[in-house]
Amino acid sequence: MNLAVILRGLLAASAVCASLVVLANTDNAEIVERLKPAGEVCMAGDECAAAVVEVAAGPRSGKELYDTKCMVCHAAGVAGAPKFGDSAAWDARVSAKGLDGLFDSAWNGINAMPAKGTCNDCTEDEIKSAIAYMTEG
Repeated sequence: MNLAVILRGLLAASAVCASLVVLANTDNAEIVERLKPAGEVCMAGDECAAAVVEVAAGPRSGKELYDTKCMVCHAAGVAGAPKFGDSAAWDARVSAKGLDGLFDSAWNGINAMPAKGTCNDCTEDEIKSAIAYMTEG
């Protein structure tokens, strides 16, 4: 074998060994910190679990549902949704279907509107309240 080839091989091997020594001496806490997931899981009994999230005690108002759920489509008339405040569009729907028919459409979905709109946790009374708010608005 050529002496130059052997020397290059030894030099490469020593570079690899030096890299391994550096890695072995690296603080594991830094590596753990870099590999940590973006979110933390908070289990019962942990300090982070002490924060209590308040949940609405009673039914949400029609205005509250409109402002947090319905407005996504009904403010701009997305995919033909009647706009809030457009009394002619709402009156035509109320005349054609009645409030019970509008509830049925909202509860089960119609055209591009999914069942319950975007409010999967809404009760029947809350959906009716939102319909009343939008049809009177």
